Amino acid sequence: MSLEAGVRLTLGRLRLEVELAVGTGELVVLLGPNGAGKTTLLWALAGLVPLEGGRVVLDGQVLDDLAAGVHVPTERRPVGFVFQDYLLFPHLSALENVAFGLRARGVGRAEARRQAAAFLERVGLAGHAGSRPRALSGGQAQRVALARAMVGQPRLLLLDEPLAALDAATRTALRRDLRRHLAGFDGTRLLVTHDPLEALALADRLVVLEGGRVTQTGTPAEVSGRPRSRYVAELVGVNLYRGHADGAAIELEGGGRLVAADGHRGQVFAAVHPHAVALHRHRPEGTPRNSWPGTADALEVIGDRVRVRMTGPVPIVAEVTPAAASELRLADGGPVWATVKATEVTVYPA
Repeated sequence: MSLEAGVRLTLGRLRLEVELAVGTGELVVLLGPNGAGKTTLLWALAGLVPLEGGRVVLDGQVLDDLAAGVHVPTERRPVGFVFQDYLLFPHLSALENVAFGLRARGVGRAEARRQAAAFLERVGLAGHAGSRPRALSGGQAQRVALARAMVGQPRLLLLDEPLAALDAATRTALRRDLRRHLAGFDGTRLLVTHDPLEALALADRLVVLEGGRVTQTGTPAEVSGRPRSRYVAELVGVNLYRGHADGAAIELEGGGRLVAADGHRGQVFAAVHPHAVALHRHRPEGTPRNSWPGTADALEVIGDRVRVRMTGPVPIVAEVTPAAASELRLADGGPVWATVKATEVTVYPA
């Protein structure tokens, strides 16, 4: 592994305790809600906030080791940082902004400008070398910040929500460009976001951070296919329950019961996709294995589907067609019944 980090620190109300390993060439995306500690972790790896305990090793070089009394200052770490607001120097041109880090590390003015110009060309901004930040668009400023972080050939590249300052249309276009630029970087890459689309589009591996702790890690497919917290389940749009399985039956925490197609034992998660939930105004005929009464609480139109949030013994979100929503008059609220086939319940160990 290129980066091996154990980070323990307290900042305000946040208690951060994270173990993290990232391989060379791997793009790991830190995903989590606001206040989870994502940015604080990047600052700790860059040496910008002190650790209370732990160890940070990059390519075999110890950057922090509290027990051994080792702390490498930020300016001596082979780390590049793209800040959320880019933090470009307003009085310097794009070329001078990119060259700044090289100059600070003792590179001569002419050589620093030559390398900076090469990186501006690499990110498609050779024609804006003389422009100051206020004359650049948000996307152009983002690319200058990326060039500044990469020009020193760091072994670790940290990106703190690099697309967050952009409008939605620009963000979509630059996401592809960012992926391409990062693919040409041969070091270790760690990117922070709270945007699930950005995370799924960019990540080789996801690390979910909640309340200062890692709650899940895996490929985008693994995390979205088997969420392990309500936060992740809501991000990927599935209903997630935790309970105790005894064969096919699962007694849910907080009450209620689910029946799956296969047998399990012990503490489990049970996931149900909203499109697998059928809604009825009256108790359905027959004996469906999963059937509950409840109340249609809120409706949301998403593309060509309507998401219906239902409260009751087993709160659940269903996805139905606009025609079904109209026929059932779900906008009026009131009592409804939900049914789910046992084969549509995905169960895995908690």
